[in-house]
Amino acid sequence: MGHAEQLREKLAPDGAVLLTVECQQGVVGRDSALPELAAVARSSGALHNVARLVAAAHGADVQVLHAVAERRPDGRGANHNARLFRAAARLPVQQHSGSTAVRIAEPIEVAEQDLVVRRLHGLSPLAGTDVDALLRNLGCRTLVVTGVSANVAIPNAVFDAVNLGYTVVVPGDAIAGVPADYTPAMIRNTLALVATLATTDEVLGCWKVPRRAPAPRC
Repeated sequence: MGHAEQLREKLAPDGAVLLTVECQQGVVGRDSALPELAAVARSSGALHNVARLVAAAHGADVQVLHAVAERRPDGRGANHNARLFRAAARLPVQQHSGSTAVRIAEPIEVAEQDLVVRRLHGLSPLAGTDVDALLRNLGCRTLVVTGVSANVAIPNAVFDAVNLGYTVVVPGDAIAGVPADYTPAMIRNTLALVATLATTDEVLGCWKVPRRAPAPRC
């Protein structure tokens, strides 16, 4: 069985879920707390490709789950045990619960059937969140991981999903990190060992909804 056939089998709509990671306004939006990451996500086309995948998933009846990282304004329950957390607490834009910063960024469209999981702690969209339980209840076998960042949250999501028994597909042109040339190196040297790599177009081809034949005229 070739790569295309294997990918199509893994991405069957009844067993696949599309996960977007931290694709929120305060991270990849115009007023990001991390402008360098936001710029790379947009200029590389990664954010656009996430939006394309979400739209295709909606059309193919593939469940979409958005993982959002946020914190309470008082910081209660948030991590302080790494330099990353301490630096984030000092940024001019904060990912406060209920603020515009934690809304899903354009051009991604959130549908009524999408699930949004918000976490107040840690580095992973899966560890210590509701994501695993939701995926199992949805009958998920393959998790398609997209979003940011290739530096931290994306590899965390991939490793955790693999450890939990899911097959993971990573559209390499739908994730981003900084500097820009780090992402392909990380994909090639790390994610390729544990996940199935694909392009956005390859995934879209698997989720392409066939056109209905026109009704016969009387």
